[in-house]
Amino acid sequence: MKQAVHFGAGNIGRGFIGEILHQNDFAISFVDVNETIIDALNAQKEYDIELASDAHEAIHVDNVRGINNAKNPEAVIAAIADADVVTTAIGPNILPFIAELLAQGIHARHVANSTTPLDVIACENMIGGSQFFLSKVKEHLDEADLAYVDQYVGFPNAAVDRIVPNQSNVDPLHVIVEPFCEWVVDESQMKNAALKIDGVHYASDLEPFIERKLFSVNTGHATVAYNGAAAGYTTITEALTDETIMATLRDVQAEIRALLLAKFDFTEADLVAYHNTICERFANPYIIDKITRVGRTPIRKLGYDERFIRPIRELSERDLPCDTLIATVGKIFTYQDENDQQAVELQAKLATTPLVDVIKDVTGVTDAALIAKLTAAIKANLKVKN
Repeated sequence: MKQAVHFGAGNIGRGFIGEILHQNDFAISFVDVNETIIDALNAQKEYDIELASDAHEAIHVDNVRGINNAKNPEAVIAAIADADVVTTAIGPNILPFIAELLAQGIHARHVANSTTPLDVIACENMIGGSQFFLSKVKEHLDEADLAYVDQYVGFPNAAVDRIVPNQSNVDPLHVIVEPFCEWVVDESQMKNAALKIDGVHYASDLEPFIERKLFSVNTGHATVAYNGAAAGYTTITEALTDETIMATLRDVQAEIRALLLAKFDFTEADLVAYHNTICERFANPYIIDKITRVGRTPIRKLGYDERFIRPIRELSERDLPCDTLIATVGKIFTYQDENDQQAVELQAKLATTPLVDVIKDVTGVTDAALIAKLTAAIKANLKVKN
C-alpha cells in the first residue's frame, strides 16, 4: 500500500485530503499537535466523513494513524523517509514551523540513498503555497541535501477548494463537508510524474485555476462574511437570505469575472456557471458556517496579494470597475470580533493611528488614487477622527 504523510489532522485534512488519498489506496499518517485527534486516530484507525446534502452520504476512511510531531518528531521523520507523497493542510502561517521537520525527513531519504522521487504538495489557501514551503525548507538543508531536492523532491503548487465549516461532533474524528471539492496540482513542478492521484486535476499552468478559486471562492465567501457581519447576521446561510447581500456577492463575482477574462483563457459562460455554483454552495442549508470563522484574521485577508487588495489593484491597473470590492474593504475595516486577535489589533490601529497610515500599513497599497478610494469606503462605514 502506498504511504502518505499529511501535516494537519484538522477537518480539512481529514475531510478533504484524507478522503482523496484514501480513495487512491494510500495509508495515511496524519501529523499534528492536537493530542485529542492524534490519540483518536491511533485508537480507532478509521473515521467517517459526512456529506452535507439531502442524502447525508457517509464516506469511510481507514488505514490511518496519527503522529504527534511535538512529542514524536522522530516518527514523523521516519514516515517522510518512507512516504510516496507528502501533503499539508495546516495553514500558511504554520508552514514555516514544520519546515525543519520536513527538511529532516528529506535528509533521511538522502542518507538512505533513496532515488524514489517525492512530491510535497501544500494544500493551502494561498498562491504559490508549495514553492513558499520549499523556500522555508531550504533554510534547513545543506548543499548536498539541496542538490538532492533538486533531483528528487518536487514542490508542486496546488489549488484546493472545499467548504468544511467549524463543527462539534461527539466523535472527534467525524467530519461534515460539502459534496463539492476540487484539487488542482501543477504537474510541471512534479518530480514523481508517474504518481497521479485520481480525483486531482493536473494542469501545466496552475495560475488561472488558483486565481479563479482564490478570487471567486475565498473573496466571495469573505464578501458575504463581512457584509453579513455589518448587517448583524451570524451565519453565512443566514446572510445570504438577505437579497442585498446576495446582490453584493453577485456584483463582486462580476468584477472578478472581468479580471479573470482579462488575464486568462476562460470563457464568460464557464465563469458564470462556476460563480452560480459557488452561490449554491455558500447557501447550502446543511452547512451552518459562522461568519466569525469565515471573517477571521481580517488583517491577513487585507494583505497586498490577498483576496481583496490584489484583484482591486489589478482591476484598477486595467481601468476595470472594482467599486463593490472596495466597498467591501470598507466593511472589513469596521469588522469587530473580540475573540479574533487580528480584528482587535485592526481596531486598535484605527483608534491610535491616522487612517491613511493604517491603510498603507495593512494593505501595502501606495497608489494615491486607490488609497483615496479605500479611505472613502472605510470612512463610509467607520466613525474615525482622522
